[in-house]
Amino acid sequence: MKKKDFLFILVLLFISRESFAQDHSAHSNTSNLGVEQIFGLLEMPFLAIALVFSFLTATRLKGGKFGSGMTLLAWGFVVMALGHLHMQIAHIFDYNIFKNIFGDTLGNYIWFIALIITWGLSALGFYKIYKASKI
Repeated sequence: MKKKDFLFILVLLFISRESFAQDHSAHSNTSNLGVEQIFGLLEMPFLAIALVFSFLTATRLKGGKFGSGMTLLAWGFVVMALGHLHMQIAHIFDYNIFKNIFGDTLGNYIWFIALIITWGLSALGFYKIYKASKI
């Protein structure tokens, strides 16, 4: 990719904060879905497809170094999918599952732990795949 194209895409991405589905400042009711909520809902089927194919790929690799790395990635995607589902429920219905069940403080800690688990599983999975590819 040319440097000009990369800079152009980068500028387009950062022009408007409201164009991102993960903007946590907008809450609305279900009768008035905005662009953020619609894009957030549109990402859910693609996340489900990524989940299905990550587990299919891990199963097809039948263990081994690549398979164990892909399995860790797949489980990281599961935690990520649950987090994205939680975010969409919070955006659309203004209902934060973690905070309502566990309270403000513990709910925030659980959300943070879920992020760390997602990043950790993904990083470990990619690391195992990287090490296996250095044969």
